[in-house]
Amino acid sequence: MDIKNDHRFAINLNVRGIQPSATLRINEISNHLRAEGKDIIKLGLGQSPFPVPERVVEALRTYAHEKDYLPVRGLKALRESIAGYINRSERMRCTWEDVLIGPGSKELLFMLQLAYYGDLLIPRPSWVSYAPQARIIGRSVHWLPTHAENNWQLTAEELDIICRDDPSRPRILILNYPSNPTGCTYTDEQLLAIANVARKYDLILLSDEIYGEVHFEGKHKSIARYYPEGTIISTGLSKWAGAGGWRLGTFIFPPELRPLQDAMAIIASETFTATSAPIQYAAITAFDGGDDIDEYLKQSRRVLKVVGEYMHQRLSDMGAVVQKPEGAFYLFPDFSDFRERLAKQDIKTSQAFCTALLEQTGVAILPSSDFGFVPDHLGARLAFVDFDGAAALKLAGGDYANETLGDAFVQQACPRLVEAMDRMGRWLGSL
Repeated sequence: MDIKNDHRFAINLNVRGIQPSATLRINEISNHLRAEGKDIIKLGLGQSPFPVPERVVEALRTYAHEKDYLPVRGLKALRESIAGYINRSERMRCTWEDVLIGPGSKELLFMLQLAYYGDLLIPRPSWVSYAPQARIIGRSVHWLPTHAENNWQLTAEELDIICRDDPSRPRILILNYPSNPTGCTYTDEQLLAIANVARKYDLILLSDEIYGEVHFEGKHKSIARYYPEGTIISTGLSKWAGAGGWRLGTFIFPPELRPLQDAMAIIASETFTATSAPIQYAAITAFDGGDDIDEYLKQSRRVLKVVGEYMHQRLSDMGAVVQKPEGAFYLFPDFSDFRERLAKQDIKTSQAFCTALLEQTGVAILPSSDFGFVPDHLGARLAFVDFDGAAALKLAGGDYANETLGDAFVQQACPRLVEAMDRMGRWLGSL
């Protein structure tokens, strides 16, 4: 059958040529190779290694019987809980009516682009799904340059340059920090400067703060403090509560953008209807917080910080150029210093680099071309998550409760990550 010329398979042109999500693809490839008996270290998919807090799991058990359709915008009690969470953490004054619940922040981002007709501004490098979503919908994407010397952070000057030639053009700026893929974040001064430019051009600013709670020092601040009237905060349970598979995300809107929230609710009513009822009820416990949740976050941050520092040092010792992460669980090393040696092996792109690394060492990472760079940029993203998070939390809060975590902890709690660095170091050294 000639599918390409069969009218039954007239695929939307916006979808043709788009590959499945890079992070999900590498996870499936890694799992397939493991099923074949190969020893694969999974540093591709950015899934939290930590378990969902036990009290939140217990809440899900309690509410597992809930089967009714919930309101499109979300359970009122959960929206109240999220408003309280934002007000406590960001010193804001949002209300439950400002909150929209969805089956993951990824779905909410897609709906935002459906509801708002504007160009998408994305700092490079960026998470793998921002640009493909825009392409599927048919929106224009403008990549904003960033530089390694500035920790891959967008500057207010670069934002102003892209906006000044057509100042009234509708635009959505996505700001993600701590960053996927770099682990870096913004200072207060940087956020204020970007906020001033966003206000100057009346931008819609989507602040993707899904990793905010895993800022290593617990000092994340939302740019909504500086540009409240135009900022939508995006967060959820997937990264800080270890509940990626639960699929619960939320947008918090300012009152000035209520028409946009209303439009997204209409789209939701005609697509996913409502987010899973048991998940919403259980999520109240997570967003309400408590001493146990605080302790969980404290130990999670301690573990991620020391692991990030260890991985950063190992990669630097190998000869990669890499910024020290300040949050999340990612590193974005550049292997350009190996270009000539790699070329002798006919490895000239980041994709070829990652393919060869996987085939020859069993270490799975993602190429920088998946994050907005040209193919021959020899960078990659590592998600340092292949370890037993429950055991690491227990160890950090037990034997190491009163000690500064260091390499000894990483070697004990995260042997797979140590092995990954050993394999990468041997491979690069053999080129």
